[in-house]
Formats: sequence, C-alpha cells, structure tokens
Amino acid sequence: MNATPSSLLFWGGSAPMDLGRDVGTRLLRQAAARGVTTQATPEYPDAPHLSEFAGALHRTEVEDPARALAWARGRRFDLVLGVREQVQVALAEVAEALGAPGNPPAAVRTVREKDRCRQALSAAGLPQPEFRLCASADEAQAFLSATTGPWIVKPRDGSGSVGVSRVDGPEDLAAAVAALPARAAFVVEQFVEGPEYSVEGVFLGGAPRVLAVTEKQLLPPPHFVEAGHVLPADLPPARREEFERAVTAALTALGLRYGVFHVELWSTAAGPVLGEVHVRNGGDWIHLMLEHAIPGLELFGLVIDDALGRDTAGRDLTPTRAAAVRFLAPPQGRIRRILGWDEARAHPAVLRADLTVRPGDVTGEVRESYDRAGHLVVGADSPREAAELADRLAGLVRFEVDAPEESTEPEEAAS
Repeated sequence: MNATPSSLLFWGGSAPMDLGRDVGTRLLRQAAARGVTTQATPEYPDAPHLSEFAGALHRTEVEDPARALAWARGRRFDLVLGVREQVQVALAEVAEALGAPGNPPAAVRTVREKDRCRQALSAAGLPQPEFRLCASADEAQAFLSATTGPWIVKPRDGSGSVGVSRVDGPEDLAAAVAALPARAAFVVEQFVEGPEYSVEGVFLGGAPRVLAVTEKQLLPPPHFVEAGHVLPADLPPARREEFERAVTAALTALGLRYGVFHVELWSTAAGPVLGEVHVRNGGDWIHLMLEHAIPGLELFGLVIDDALGRDTAGRDLTPTRAAAVRFLAPPQGRIRRILGWDEARAHPAVLRADLTVRPGDVTGEVRESYDRAGHLVVGADSPREAAELADRLAGLVRFEVDAPEESTEPEEAAS
C-alpha cells in the first residue's frame, strides 16, 4: 500500500505579474518534483500560473488571521508556505492551527511592524537607529526636533519602497507624510549612513542558514527604490561573516525558525546596522539570482525537504557563480521610442529580461518599485563581471521621451 503523499498549501498565492508568476510556478514545480501535492489560496482572481500547477484553488481571505483560521479549521496540510509580505501573519496562524511547521505568529507580528521589530532588536543588544511610531505630522515634527537628521519616513508595515521618503529638514516633512499610502500610524527614524545590503537564507532544522549577501544599488533620494543588485556581494570574508553573525543573532532573538528569510542592513564604520526583517524571499528577482549563483539550489525545495525531515546536511550551498539585476528608469514624459532593448535582452548571459512600458506610455517619477520600467538579470562567473555586464546591457537601452506637458489646470486651493 502506497503512503499518502505529503501536501502543501501555498498560502496567498503570488501576483500574476512576471515576478509573481515566476516565484509561484517555481515553488509549485519544486514541490511537485518532490512528490508533494499542492493547493493554493490565491488573493488574485486571475491566477492561471497557479491553476496550471496546483491541484486546487480556494478563494478565501488570505491577509486576515481570523478569517484565515476559520477557513483552515478541519482541513489537513503537512506544509504551508507563502511568498507575499502581507499574508505572513495569517500564514503563521494557519500553520499553527494545522500543526504544520511554521513561525510563531507573535514573532511574525513583530517583524511585520517596523517599530516593534526595532524595539525587539534593540532589546537584544543589536544596534538600531533612533525611531518613533507617529500618528500625526505633529508627532513626527517633535521627533525631528529631538534628534539629528536626516530621517526616513515610512509606513509601519509596508513593502516595495511604497511611501518611503528621506527628510533632510522640517521643510520636507509635509511632503513625506503626504506620500504615505494611508493616513495611519507611520515610522520616522534616523537615516543610517552606509552602503546597503541584504542577507538571503533559509531555516534548516529551525536555525538560520545564510546562503548569500546581496549588494544593493539605490536610485537617488528622496525615495529609496532599488536600481539594481549584485549577488553575492563582493565582500572581504571578515565583513561577510560579520553580516552573517548579526543576521543570525537577530533572527534567533526574534524567535523565527521556518521558511525563507531576507534581512536588510547597512554597513557602517561601527559595524552592521540591521534594517527590515522579512520571512519571505527577497523581491527584485533575488530568488532567480540565488538559484543561479548556487548551482543545483532549489530555494523552496530546500525548505520543503527540511520541513519533511529529508537530509539537507550534505548539500553544498556555497555560491560559485554570480548574478546581477539592473532596473530601468526612463526620464519623465511620454515615450516616443525605445532603442537597444532587443540587443540587450538577446545577450546569452541574460537570465531574465522584461520591459513594462512601450511607446506612448507616460512615465513619471520613480517613487516605488512598481514605477520602474523594466529589468535585466544576468549571470556571470564573478560579482564584478556580473555587475559590469548588467551595467553595460542596461546602458544599451535608451528611451526617447517627449518632455511632460505643462499643466494648464488651475491649482486647487489647499484644504
């Protein structure tokens, strides 16, 4: 008699855009390759990339923990995985209710709220910038008056750089608060000087295992949108080990133990300062870059194997290659013509290339990740080669843009 195959619930599905489709299909394919049956609870109604691979799709509320628990009651799954930021608390609650491996819901709530995460990391003795949770511009102004700038204004629980602004002085505060996605509590914190990195990894046997450090490139302030990444970062071994120790200490102190992690940090003269902690894979095609840099790695398959008690100890998880991504940000205006794209994407080292604009589209200021116009992901033998190739190919792409027309509409009086 054959044993019942293990079952996996893909909680929250993945977005139907290029990045989400790739992440979702990789997860489901890697589960299927291990004989694991899958079902999904997609948030997006149009999810053909999920229905093609998952045995069944269920419509339910995926971000609300109480409604998620009501749906999960009486069901059985061996594993629960999710890749979207907004579903992580509900996912942890569902996993606990099912008796499946997962992170403690309280720990996930902590990392989802940036101020609570900073408090927990500070209590664990890990350096953190001064910060304050604010309910109004007046509270934010009081924090600015009591501390030295520059500062960052950000949503309490956002992602994708949405609503994140740099404030160099009190005169910038009103615009930063207006750029927040909702009139709810927000975080103001001191700006940390230093290059930015992220640390990618998985939990194996309940303990964090770092797979790679990623170097970030950012577009100019006041917004903090990624312009590109290189994986692995070209770092001295001692610096990489310092980053690994800080991230491992943070994840352990927060009580996290399952799945994939993506932790952001700054490298300062005094050592690493941790930024945001995520219990999901990094965005911006980091999952693809990671699997290229570590030949044979299946990121979600590794998590599945560990959760099912399969031996992962003998696997070589050291990057032996490199990858880089560059994002395209054309000038503002109406696009008349795009040159060089076909040549760039045809290069044999390109792992992924997507253009999200076309002639006739109007481009504006890049305020968040979703405003970028496309990307090129390349693979190479070393971080330097990957970065240089990505820069060269991105430089081939030129946007001929008509300057934005001056508005003739009278400005409305401020209310």
